[in-house]
Amino acid sequence: MRRICVYCGSNNGSRPVYAEAARNLADVLVRHDLELVYGGADKGIMGVIANAVLERGGKVHGVIPQMLCDMEIAHEGLTELHIVSSMHARKTMMAALSDGFIAMPGGFGTLEEIIEIITWGQLHFHDKPCGLLNVDGFFNGLLGYLDHASSEGFLRPANRRMLLSDNDAAALISKFERYTAPHVPKWTG
Repeated sequence: MRRICVYCGSNNGSRPVYAEAARNLADVLVRHDLELVYGGADKGIMGVIANAVLERGGKVHGVIPQMLCDMEIAHEGLTELHIVSSMHARKTMMAALSDGFIAMPGGFGTLEEIIEIITWGQLHFHDKPCGLLNVDGFFNGLLGYLDHASSEGFLRPANRRMLLSDNDAAALISKFERYTAPHVPKWTG
């Protein structure tokens, strides 16, 4: 692995634990010589993790749509900033640049991004690890939903296990390093 994409909030959240987790993940990425790929903004948890990676001497690749640049939220101090035409182009480029994907706490956009990329993995469009940094139990409800979907026959158990999770950044990266994508059919016969 060379680059990890981190999906996270453009807001800081209501508690300092989220920014602390972003700085801790930045430490882990830099210690493992992993570059950060993210949404290119200087706001919220997005800005926290980008700044923390840069402060620690790491490389940061941002991908941001022109419309968000026009709103003056693009981070100007990145290793590389890609300006694209749309949110779809953003997600496509982030996927192409990355060797794994982590979602941190965030809102609709964060949830949509990690669900889309894990779906691409389920459909065998990629075999890269995907995971949740479950800061202070933030994703417990989502993990419960996925377990329920699996027990109800809507999600194969092997595909459910594709979405890794841990509350510790170093442990999550360790799981990424050992990850092997399942090769089970999406559809039953």
